[in-house]
Amino acid sequence: MDELQQRILKEGKNLGNGILKVDSFINHQVDPMLMDACGREFARFFSGLGATKILTAEISGIAPALTTALHLGLPVVYARKTKPVTMPDQVFLTLAPSHTKGRMVELIVSPEYLAGGEKILIIDDFLASGSTIHGLVRLAQTAGSRVVGIGTLIEKSFEGGRAALAPLGVPVFSLAVISAMEDDHITFA
Repeated sequence: MDELQQRILKEGKNLGNGILKVDSFINHQVDPMLMDACGREFARFFSGLGATKILTAEISGIAPALTTALHLGLPVVYARKTKPVTMPDQVFLTLAPSHTKGRMVELIVSPEYLAGGEKILIIDDFLASGSTIHGLVRLAQTAGSRVVGIGTLIEKSFEGGRAALAPLGVPVFSLAVISAMEDDHITFA
């Protein structure tokens, strides 16, 4: 998606070690018009899958998941990283490594909102190694649901996430695919 790529080139910062800072429009401050355009593009691509719910990870995946959900008319469930007191004792929980936090994080979903028989569309901000998305897949599968598609705003193809997700046999669609990040240069596939 050209608009997203242009914003990455203009405002994105390569911090080294595979970290791309996009805080000014995705991860800290959110551009709602850009997210709406991204959601519309995801909805166009995934409209024929029959998804019944969108699943994402807290916090940066919420904006693109929500705008996608608006265009598809679906609810959004986001995996929490800490369990609030309002959540039941029995939850779906998995661990996933966080590249930006440099440690394992919990992904927690209440069974109240992720039930068996759902057709899950996963929408997230990044696809790098695929670890967080695999965590979301595990949550959906533990609930007895089936993942029907995966969408990400930005894919860093040089980290191998797409290949790691290939055995799932579902469509993977990224709006901006980065093939290399060296010094101040970001190269799109």
